[in-house]
Amino acid sequence: MIVVSLFNGMNTGRQALENCGFIIEKYYSSEIKPYAIELTQHHFPDTIQVGDVTKWKNWDIDWSKVDLILSGSPCQDLSIAGKRAGINGSRSSLFFVFVEILEHVKSLNPDVLFLQENVGSANVKDVGIMSRALGVYPVRMNSSLVTAQLRDRYYWTNIRTKQTMFDLVVDIPEPKDKKILLQDILISGIATANKHTCLNTGSGSTEKSSQRYLKHRNDTTGMLTLIDENGLFRTVNKIEMCRLQGFSDDYCDILTINKAGSLLGDGWTLPIIEHIFSY
Repeated sequence: MIVVSLFNGMNTGRQALENCGFIIEKYYSSEIKPYAIELTQHHFPDTIQVGDVTKWKNWDIDWSKVDLILSGSPCQDLSIAGKRAGINGSRSSLFFVFVEILEHVKSLNPDVLFLQENVGSANVKDVGIMSRALGVYPVRMNSSLVTAQLRDRYYWTNIRTKQTMFDLVVDIPEPKDKKILLQDILISGIATANKHTCLNTGSGSTEKSSQRYLKHRNDTTGMLTLIDENGLFRTVNKIEMCRLQGFSDDYCDILTINKAGSLLGDGWTLPIIEHIFSY
């Protein structure tokens, strides 16, 4: 299988494919964040880094041989946690670069598969724009079914679809609820909620770690949900963040907690992607 992964991040797509038993012939990664590239090459040193997605026409790729295109285009302009600039915002508009690449590959290989992910809090108008651009309406899944994290996401793919009266829609059912609670994945301490709130790019930040700051984080983002063995508030540590996204405890060992939190908060939930690839 030859794969092109746009906005590759921490390479969840490759890990999911490997876990599902796919044989990877070539894996091209478009990523510009240095520590994301470092983590990818640490786990999969044969990954071919191609750089900035906006320079895709200069990449040395035989597009006619590509089997799968993955895209996790930036969601900051779509997220309820962002400024809501919408799909045409400076970051989320990179989605259309993915569409341009996909259309180019389709002209050479009509059977190419794709997967695009974005936030569940995107407004209906933007979801409609993205769906019409891709020719399929998404399935909506929450990572809470397979992890201890609330993470509502849309997934567009042509891996399995069905035609309704009006539209083509993704035909992949939700995964079975594993009933994993936050307490189940903690190394120590007590969870004050059944599920952790959605990790974001600020997860893992250790700056201003006073209780006043932690309380502010809790009030504004819901990040603070733990009490340690001394009865003090704390946020999730690096191992627990990995578990919240379905990764092994040591997956981000080479990164600081800040960098790990940034990638995990911006990334895909591994068991969800494995579930999609199982079809």
